[in-house]
Amino acid sequence: MRLVVVGADGRMGRMLIRAVAEAEGCTLSAAIEREGSDAIGHDAGTLAGLHPLGVPVTDDPLTAFAACDGVLDFTVPAATVQFAELAAQARIVHVVGTTGLSEDDLAKLRAAAYHARIVRSGNMSLGVNLLAALVQRVAAALGPEFDIEIAEMHHRMKVDAPSGTALLLGEAAAAGRGVDLADVRVSTRDGHTGARRAGDIGFATLRGGSVVGDHSVMFAGAGERITLSHHAEDRSLFAAGAVKAALWAHPKPPGLYSMTDVLGL
Repeated sequence: MRLVVVGADGRMGRMLIRAVAEAEGCTLSAAIEREGSDAIGHDAGTLAGLHPLGVPVTDDPLTAFAACDGVLDFTVPAATVQFAELAAQARIVHVVGTTGLSEDDLAKLRAAAYHARIVRSGNMSLGVNLLAALVQRVAAALGPEFDIEIAEMHHRMKVDAPSGTALLLGEAAAAGRGVDLADVRVSTRDGHTGARRAGDIGFATLRGGSVVGDHSVMFAGAGERITLSHHAEDRSLFAAGAVKAALWAHPKPPGLYSMTDVLGL
């Protein structure tokens, strides 16, 4: 499978290049960066700390997408939407690990999925997606008398909050309760907030240091608490998951898929 990495000079981009180079069943066909990037013209392998791969970094996604089978994308929402349109035109796989997507962005991805095979997830790791499946089951089993709070911590450079993974877990909890997360989500508390509203799903966000990603979902009842947690220690697990998702989606029909589909959860 011929794969393109977009955002090749970013922290995740370099890890994706390494993951593709190390995986069986795929090869790096192109590496893309924004126009004017200092990485343009450099060998993608060298950029990622590997031996040269003979794949220079370019700023021409249109040509790259026309000659590949799939794209790995952990960039920013505006770029991801553009890449989704190109992936739809090329009828290829588009793996999206980008977070901070708006409802309008998601609508555009759903439209692109009529022609592309899009796998989108706030987190590509096996552990997090297993955690989400557990959260959904626990939320359904415990009922509304247990309050749900989601806490997450990431490195100081992360620009969106709550994290995509925290929202993924919130969606799982809401699904377990049979409600829409948008109707029960509480992302900030400040000042005299009054008593907690029954059925709310709360989010707490911490930022600092070099934390890759810590997530906990707490179910707090009268006299007892249940906490489910995941701690990511290496970003390479997200890159490996993205490659796995691309290989899984390659033979599938067009559509919008998630990592729960990829992992059979």
